[in-house]
Amino acid sequence: MIHLENISRVYGAGAGVTEALREVSLTVAAGVEAVTYDEVAVEPTTASFKAAAAFATEGGFDGYVSVGGGSVMDTCKAANLYANHPAEFMTYVNAPIGGGQKVPGALKPHIACPTTSGTGSETTGIAIFNMTDINAKTGIISRRLIPTIALIDPEVTTSLPRNVVAASGFDCMSHALESLTARPWPRRLNPARGASRPVSQGANPFSDALATEALKGVGKFLVRAVSDAGDAEARTEMMYAAMLAGIAFNAAGCHLPHGLSYAVSGLARNFELPGYPPGKTLVPHGMAVVLNNPSVWRYTASCCPERHVHGATCLGAATRDVRADDATEAGEALAGRVIEMMRAAGIPNGLSGLGFGGGDVDALAAGAEPQWRVIRNAPKDVSREDLKSLFGSAMRYW
Repeated sequence: MIHLENISRVYGAGAGVTEALREVSLTVAAGVEAVTYDEVAVEPTTASFKAAAAFATEGGFDGYVSVGGGSVMDTCKAANLYANHPAEFMTYVNAPIGGGQKVPGALKPHIACPTTSGTGSETTGIAIFNMTDINAKTGIISRRLIPTIALIDPEVTTSLPRNVVAASGFDCMSHALESLTARPWPRRLNPARGASRPVSQGANPFSDALATEALKGVGKFLVRAVSDAGDAEARTEMMYAAMLAGIAFNAAGCHLPHGLSYAVSGLARNFELPGYPPGKTLVPHGMAVVLNNPSVWRYTASCCPERHVHGATCLGAATRDVRADDATEAGEALAGRVIEMMRAAGIPNGLSGLGFGGGDVDALAAGAEPQWRVIRNAPKDVSREDLKSLFGSAMRYW
């Protein structure tokens, strides 16, 4: 039972929140004093997190309802955190970029209402933002950030632009694939015990099961959901897949595709996409992630080729003749299926489609290097030269 008397409703900036969602949040707030915050930035920044935290601190709320995609839910997590455990902003930000300090206690209840089908943020203890000082993405991670309750209604996705469905859907796909191919939990160095152990433990039987089911849904329904806003079955199944993948990667952790994506988002210039706020360079998170996927799967397949073949099979690839012990065939099977889905959903042809070229490889590698928390969860050790090679291979796929 959650007893709330004074809450904050958190929406995206300028978002056309559907009437159905307004009814959800108003129902939750019935008989409760509620204040709306609608200044969330798409792809949050240091400044937007700080602004939301200041609003929450001043409001003194005893609960939160977030209505939106990952940007909204992550912003709400951060606001809840800093309002309840005030600290200098970098205190809780992931090391080595920030202090990486543990969240010292419980937060106020947070009811998350996702409106996109991909981030899985309604199930995770992670809040991601673009740290403008270094022009790269990082975040805060703690079990304390996991929303108290998630209210999931696929009907709210019918108004989403196709590019938003595609980007968020590929984020879901990558969450599941990265969970499946992450460094296995017995190989993780986790000296801490109890509450001090990291949230993400590496690939494990629990995350494997959830990631497998999520990938089956993505393989069957993602392109359908992108192509037809009226395909209720596809939109429903993608919401379900996003939830499963969110739980999976919260338990296992992501690795290279996400670690590489943060530099892509931070260094992109003069790129705009229909369906997102006009007038500013913005690479949707899921797009930055999937553009690195094929390059990564060809690189990591040597560590666990059978898992790469399994992922390709779940996504619908024809793998009968693929040898599960052959790294080249396994990597190509998975990379090829992802490329096929990217083309069907209208994703750009590699990083060159965002305006990057060979001359940007050094800067991209330098931008990714600080993301060691994520990168070290890859199934193999990764050097600076490996990062450069991965970005170079991701420039163009067809």
